[in-house]
Amino acid sequence: MDILVTVLQEMWSTLTEMAPYLLFGFAAAGLLSMFLSRQYVEEHLGGGGSLSVLKSALLGVPLPLCSCSVLPVATSLRKHGAGRGATAAFLLSTPQTGIDSMLVTYSLLGPVFAVLRPLAAFVSGVLGGWLTNALDHRGGESVPACIECSEFCCAERDRPGRLRRAMRHGFVTLPADIGRPMIVGIALAGLIGALVPDNYFAGWADSGIVAMLVMLLLGIPLYVCATASVPIAAALIAKGVSPGAALVFLMTGPATNAAAIATIWQVLGKRTAVIYLGTVVFTALTSGLVLDRILSGAGRQIVHTAHNGMPSAMGPVSGVALLGVLGYATVVPWLKRLKKHPAGEEPNER
Repeated sequence: MDILVTVLQEMWSTLTEMAPYLLFGFAAAGLLSMFLSRQYVEEHLGGGGSLSVLKSALLGVPLPLCSCSVLPVATSLRKHGAGRGATAAFLLSTPQTGIDSMLVTYSLLGPVFAVLRPLAAFVSGVLGGWLTNALDHRGGESVPACIECSEFCCAERDRPGRLRRAMRHGFVTLPADIGRPMIVGIALAGLIGALVPDNYFAGWADSGIVAMLVMLLLGIPLYVCATASVPIAAALIAKGVSPGAALVFLMTGPATNAAAIATIWQVLGKRTAVIYLGTVVFTALTSGLVLDRILSGAGRQIVHTAHNGMPSAMGPVSGVALLGVLGYATVVPWLKRLKKHPAGEEPNER
């Protein structure tokens, strides 16, 4: 019982630290979606060349797309004339970060992490796109039809009201997309905080390439979304993992899920899929080494000082509000689907 109470206390502490920033991130992402719609992305990122790669990587960093819509937008880009390089750059930079995860990163890990993480995502997108253009010269092949996204988060264009649609994207679509992974991430952070002794990883995982390779092997098969990965990384740093090794985990976890690799293999080909994985590995390790050099000796104090200055009442109030947002966004759509298609009844094909 004592262990359970400690885990719950760690989970609540993490939740209250990130909640004010995450709620603000939801609002900012909703407003951003008013200007960066799927149609806008397709219009401005079509075509090939280095400029398209730069634009794809740059727009992919803050783009408020849920994970179920990243892959359809990427295949739609390809279908509407985007080159392999631009499509690869979009797929590389988009899942690694977003405006909501930037703010959560700042809340739990501080400003250096918050700046370097999106910068690393952008660099990986540009590098992967350029390498794809340079090493994959095939042309003239048939382009697969767009992958359709049937989730409610991809059908917002049918709803009236621009601001209302933006707020729905920020406080319903994104929370529904990251709700369950976020809860799992906070739970894992609570378990690590409660069960792993202080400085447990010190000595073998506090610095160096070995610790980063371990995080790389952990992050590649273990998919966690960009926002949900932050509390896990903060808990690992608090127990002795170096900031650079944690950054490797933050980059590889969101970028290397099986669905993304399968889509790249199908839409862009085997060679581009290999370039994609190689780019993620290289940029993650390089970024980790750079961050450890910048934050040499900082270690766990990052976690303890990143959220200083927040009014004491702000955290608990925001934590309760965040639980309400996540609960509404995940439970209500499930109840609607259950009511529309009762158990054992297959939905009608349109």
